[in-house]
Amino acid sequence: MPPDVRVIEHPLIGALLTEIRSTDTGCEKFRKNLHNISRLMAYEITRELPSRNITVTTPLTTTHGIALQRSVIMIPILRAGTGMLNGILDIIPDAKVGHIGMARDEKTCLPTTYYCKMPQSINDSDILLIDPMLATGHSAAAAATLVKEQGGINIRFICLVACPEGIKYFCEKHPDIPVYTAAIDEGLDENSYIVPGLGDAGDRYFDTE
Repeated sequence: MPPDVRVIEHPLIGALLTEIRSTDTGCEKFRKNLHNISRLMAYEITRELPSRNITVTTPLTTTHGIALQRSVIMIPILRAGTGMLNGILDIIPDAKVGHIGMARDEKTCLPTTYYCKMPQSINDSDILLIDPMLATGHSAAAAATLVKEQGGINIRFICLVACPEGIKYFCEKHPDIPVYTAAIDEGLDENSYIVPGLGDAGDRYFDTE
C-alpha cells in the first residue's frame, strides 16, 4: 500500500462495519451504523489538522487553548457520500459543505459529473472529500481533480471500504492526497463492485434499488 493510505482500525468500527456488510441489516440500522462509523473515523482523520493558540475567558480567569487554524470543508460525492457526511458533521458542526454529483455508467464503469458546488475560500481550508466506497477509483479521482480545479489544496479522501485496484488508481492520479479507510477488501468482481464489500452503499442508505 502507498504510504499515505491509512486504515483506521478500532474494535467498535470493525463491529459496526461487520453489521452493515450483512444482508440482514435493514436501512435504518445501516444508516445508524454508517453515521457512527463516520463519527469514530473523524477523530483519527482530524488528528493532524493544524491548530493555533488562543486565549479564552472562563468564569474564573483566562486560560490558553487552541482553535483550528483553517476552516473545514466537507465534500461528499453524491449520493452515497451524504451518509458519511451526516456522521462527521456531528463532530465538526461548523464545517462548510460542498457537493459533487457523479453517476457511474454501468457499461463502462466510468463517472460523469452532473453537479458541482463549492463553498468560498476553498483554497484556504482543510478539505474532506467523502465517498463510502473506493472501488475502481475513477469517481474519487475525478472528484479530487474537480476540487483542485476549484482551488482546493489541503485535501484528505475518506471512504468506508476500499480495494487495491481503487487505491492504486487514486494514488497514481493524486499522490498528494492521503486516503483514510475503515477496511481494504479483496478486490473487484466482473461488474467492478468491491468483494466482499457491502453492496451499493447509496441504495442501502436511501433504501432504493
